Amino acid sequence: MPVNLTANAITAINDGDVNLKPLVQVLDIKLIGSTQERYRLLLSDSVETQHAMLATQLNDRVKTGRVRKGSVIQLIEYICSTVQNRKIIVVLNMETIIPDCDIIGNPKGLPELDSVPPKPTPGTTSGPPSSINNNNVAAQNLRTSFGHGKSSFQNQGSNTQSFRPTVQPPYQPPPNYKNHGAIMRNEAPARIIPIAALNPYQGRWAIKARVTAKGDLRRYNNARGDGKVFSFDLLDSDGGEIRVTCFNAVVDRFYETIEVGKVYVISKGSLKPAQKNFNHLKNEWEIFLETTSSVDLCPDEDASIPRQQFSFRPISEIENAESNSILDIIGIVVTVNPSVPIMRKNGMETQRRILNLKDQSGSSIELTLWGEFCNREGQQLQETTDTGNFPILAVKAGKVNDFSGKSIGTISATQLFINPDFPEAHALRDWFDQGGKDTASHSISRDFVPGGTKNDVRKNLTQIKDEGLGRSDKPDWITVKATISFIKTDSFCYTACPLTIGDRQCSKKVTKSGNSRWMCDRCNQEFEECDYRYLLQVQVQDYSGLTWVTAFQETGEEILGCSAKELYALKYEAQDDVRFGEIIRNCLFAEFLLKLKIKEETYGDEQRVKITVVKADKVNYSDESRFLFDMVSKFHLR
Repeated sequence: MPVNLTANAITAINDGDVNLKPLVQVLDIKLIGSTQERYRLLLSDSVETQHAMLATQLNDRVKTGRVRKGSVIQLIEYICSTVQNRKIIVVLNMETIIPDCDIIGNPKGLPELDSVPPKPTPGTTSGPPSSINNNNVAAQNLRTSFGHGKSSFQNQGSNTQSFRPTVQPPYQPPPNYKNHGAIMRNEAPARIIPIAALNPYQGRWAIKARVTAKGDLRRYNNARGDGKVFSFDLLDSDGGEIRVTCFNAVVDRFYETIEVGKVYVISKGSLKPAQKNFNHLKNEWEIFLETTSSVDLCPDEDASIPRQQFSFRPISEIENAESNSILDIIGIVVTVNPSVPIMRKNGMETQRRILNLKDQSGSSIELTLWGEFCNREGQQLQETTDTGNFPILAVKAGKVNDFSGKSIGTISATQLFINPDFPEAHALRDWFDQGGKDTASHSISRDFVPGGTKNDVRKNLTQIKDEGLGRSDKPDWITVKATISFIKTDSFCYTACPLTIGDRQCSKKVTKSGNSRWMCDRCNQEFEECDYRYLLQVQVQDYSGLTWVTAFQETGEEILGCSAKELYALKYEAQDDVRFGEIIRNCLFAEFLLKLKIKEETYGDEQRVKITVVKADKVNYSDESRFLFDMVSKFHLR
């Protein structure tokens, strides 16, 4: 398959075009500089060649072999500087498109490449390859300008021998019609192609697709200054999907224009490899719009393009899905928990709401809604279930979490559809109404724990001691149905560091410094306000006995229904003992399903079993009844 380098790229760059983002080939690489390593490249557009200097931050591309002789690269950011009457391309950013490739075309000033030896043309007299001599004057001048050691820029002028063997017959690519001044050739509209056919080697293209999702406008700050960015996802009539991203001035052009559900014809964008850490779509590329890009709204809706595309997974299969994978699910919402405030790792507060879904596969799963999902769809789902109805929920792009079993969480790209008009939704409703409502489901979120089997996790409190749980090398994980009988209120929280280390909040205990500020020994920093995090000592009991457990931040909020900071303010700042007492009393003698981690730890010279609550859910008596009936039926079958 022939590869098309960008026609006239060298000429355009020498004329000052820095927006072309051309495809070029690396013909030669030289390491220069005695005090600081710099790499000099010889670039080709298949006809002309030009010397280039690689920015030092890109040196690793050469050292790791991602860029080598013969590589086809795309220049993303670059400038063309004149050094002693000689133009040099300075490459600031680039992407490797093809790591290894034979020499393309018949470029002038072709060097002797060890990795790509020239092939003599049949019928010609074999002779020595073209010698490309050093231009000593230019090399000396560049040593002065760049401050590096010996340089050997090759002379492409009169010193080159007149004979040079033909490498391969030149491939004449189609013209690259771009609006770049003198090289503009044609303004005829580009031919519409499927999204699946997009690739970086095309000159002009256009796609017609529907916007299925639009991200929020985000602002950022880096070494280059402040900026803004947003993305949206496209779907075409052939089922192809791709993400489109806009930065800064391009955001101002298109953010208000783009509407979810509308159909657009998009052209004159650039393609780059998709960043799979942030892009869940099944496409190796994503589109970056530029100031010259075109986004035209189609007046007709084009019924051939679907509104959305799903790839639903049965809930039972999610038990074996990889953590952090992105997938689609659909299920009946059987329970909706209240929304609670949660302190994020970056110190900012957000909302969290937990739902439970079940489907025909015989399994159920927890779905965690974050942020605005809690107030929009979450509130609607809670109001519906409170009336005794059970809505269907389709989740597009949910993220798999494997903490204490498998669960699904929302991310910025997630979309929720309540009672959608899908064939899968109609089939699910029929199943539920015809008996699925009363069918017991195996929860892959609550009944499955790391290191244990799926059916032996529900235990009573006496079994913790009788079976010696927690005394092996690995912790034991169990679920108990228990009542909270007492909560210690004299020390229910601690003062914590609010600073972020990497992507996590420090949360180490902090102390007051002499000037009434807070000091963290771990971060070695002072700050005006600290955070407050739960450290609850809770007594729980069931029909078999009682024990003490510890609940930290998230589980403390699940038990008490408010944050540690709010409870601290009531008790010590507002001194509202009445409201404080109500919050505590509302939790007493309430039944919870508690997920417990049990592990023996050493305190001084004493071995002690520590029981930690990793999840606390108020008992849903409808679900619990189904669970007990299912257990009875299993026992009867024995």
